[in-house]
Amino acid sequence: MVKMRLMRLGAHKQPFYRVVVADSRARRNGPFVEILGTYDPKKNPFELVLDKDKAQSWLQQGAQPTDTVKKLLQKAGVLTA
Repeated sequence: MVKMRLMRLGAHKQPFYRVVVADSRARRNGPFVEILGTYDPKKNPFELVLDKDKAQSWLQQGAQPTDTVKKLLQKAGVLTA
């Protein structure tokens, strides 16, 4: 199964994430299929840069978002509540 999830980047105590599409069996920072955007929770307010067209396309193809990515997609307006 293909999942939309976060890939952690950044230094110690300075997390920065990429929103990626990856095989569900792959490790967290392992191989991925495509990068959809970035998420920076340390900025106030948080910064979310997302390619909405790509995200919508992957959802239509059956990619399952994790709980956190689902909330981010809702905030970006890709998913409806």
